Amino acid sequence: MPSWPHTFVHPDFNHIMSISRQSIFEALQNVMEPDLKKDIVTLGLVKINDVQDQTIDLQVKVSNPAMHSKMRMREACEFAIHRTLGNEWKVIVDVVPIAGDERSGELRKVLPGVKHIIAVASGKGGVGKSTVSANLAVGLARAGHSVGLLDADIYGPSAPTMFDIVHERPKVIEKDGKNLLEPVLQYGVKVLSIGFFADINQAIVWRGAMANKALSQMVNDAEWGPLDYLIIDLPPGTGDIHLSMVQLVPISAAIVVSTPQEVALADARKGIAMFGLAGIDIPILGLIENMAWFTPAELPENKYYIFGKDGVKNLSEDQGIPYLGALPLVQSIREAGDAGRPAILQEGTEAQSHIDSIVAQVEKEMRMLPFRKKKATTEA
Repeated sequence: MPSWPHTFVHPDFNHIMSISRQSIFEALQNVMEPDLKKDIVTLGLVKINDVQDQTIDLQVKVSNPAMHSKMRMREACEFAIHRTLGNEWKVIVDVVPIAGDERSGELRKVLPGVKHIIAVASGKGGVGKSTVSANLAVGLARAGHSVGLLDADIYGPSAPTMFDIVHERPKVIEKDGKNLLEPVLQYGVKVLSIGFFADINQAIVWRGAMANKALSQMVNDAEWGPLDYLIIDLPPGTGDIHLSMVQLVPISAAIVVSTPQEVALADARKGIAMFGLAGIDIPILGLIENMAWFTPAELPENKYYIFGKDGVKNLSEDQGIPYLGALPLVQSIREAGDAGRPAILQEGTEAQSHIDSIVAQVEKEMRMLPFRKKKATTEA
């Protein structure tokens, strides 16, 4: 009886596999990443998961997370392989967006000098999203980070007021033969807002295409320079501007702001669902509860839960999303925003303490974000 080895491998198996993989890479060198203007192999965007039984299983990364972009990339890869290796091969292509923390250097055409881009959103208006955005930006700057704030709330820009720069205008500078907008620097934060380009009493009545073009210019035609964080203050709701921003900008994560009452939480759930759509797929960094309670100055030990208690905290537990903290309904926070000096700059106050805590949680969750993504991928 012949003595067989414990594991039998066809002598040509490894040779065949290496040729197959090399042939796949050669075929895919004909597929261009449309935004990055290079082929997907040279950019290192292709991973071959498996090759066997006439089936090729790939993962390909794309710069644009939109569904139509993913579909075009999948079709282009299938066509390239069939044309080179033959139609008998079954091609499985998993197309995923380039992660925010990967989008650096040549893998990011838009805002290449920005490490982390955080979108601040709310399901409905009036919950303090812009107040949170302004204080978060200043808080991160106070923590030693280089920070920018893009006020993308086209129809209700508030950053110029909240930063006391209503009468400021971005300068135009020349770089590499191109005229660029230079953001206004205030409190250590670089700020751009559509409010700079309209009279303070002028209503901005634009159709979607005009609004999207304005946002594109504030992203692509601005000299943001190197930043640790860019905070994007989105409009309330879930509309055209949101879809345009996630397609235009490589957002790392989103923060959803809400007040505790159910009518606001219902819209917050919609905002969370929007970021989870297949064509968007942006992780939620966490939830922030604004106007969580009221404490009158004459009764500093009392808390009155005017809009309900722990609504956002309970939502975070239900959704499995980190809870970043709460801000009370404090007159000084409102007055600080109106005066153009964010409340986090009020030394030794209750407001500053709460905001500092939220900033620390944001920093912590950003450090944990790559591990959350890895865990989600493993579980999937």
